[in-house]
Amino acid sequence: MSVVEQHARAHIVTDEDLVEQEREAVPVVLRYDPDDDPRTVRVDLPGAHRMAVSRTLLEQGLRAPAGTGEVRVWPCGRVQAIVEFHSAQGVSVVQFESKTLVSFLRRTYAAR
Repeated sequence: MSVVEQHARAHIVTDEDLVEQEREAVPVVLRYDPDDDPRTVRVDLPGAHRMAVSRTLLEQGLRAPAGTGEVRVWPCGRVQAIVEFHSAQGVSVVQFESKTLVSFLRRTYAAR
């Protein structure tokens, strides 16, 4: 089976006062490796932050709020989706364009 990797841009949502350039989208990498774990998608954020999310949870969260505990996903309006990661270090909230996630998920299912 083949690895699916997609480079994308996302917004890190925070309540801190940021200078304008920090509000812009940051590069992220979405990665699916069915040989490593066919149920999991990896999200690589800047600064060597690597998060894992269930592929099923990611798909469900594009339609309605999904998840409890460490990872939550929900639609944000008609064109965006939020992925929220909880860890001992805090909470990371990442805002994606939904079409980016849909395209990536389609590619993961085609890779099987």
